[in-house]
Amino acid sequence: VQLVESGGGLVQPGGSLRLSCAASGFTFSLFDMSWYRQAPGKERELVARISSAGGRINYSDSVKGRFTISRDNAKNTVYLQMNSLKPEDTAVYYCYVRIATNYWGQGTQVTVSS
Repeated sequence: VQLVESGGGLVQPGGSLRLSCAASGFTFSLFDMSWYRQAPGKERELVARISSAGGRINYSDSVKGRFTISRDNAKNTVYLQMNSLKPEDTAVYYCYVRIATNYWGQGTQVTVSS
């Protein structure tokens, strides 16, 4: 199982970023996928989760209405569109899947600062 995130970077408050997670090594279309984030000195927290076919989506209260999770099962990729970014969104963002055990990507840094 391999999860490779991309799309992070430095953005000003109010800006947007789109994260991607390319998955391989398993049947992507059969598994729920999630995005987590971890800010310095804080625990890792769930940001958004999408079911295998995309019909069920959940967001943390802190990002609801600003972030959108989606997936393309033909491309084995899950996305996180982040709009109206705030400084408190600064964190390392991780892609996650559970297949008998937990699998994490290497993370991508998102920094929101003026």
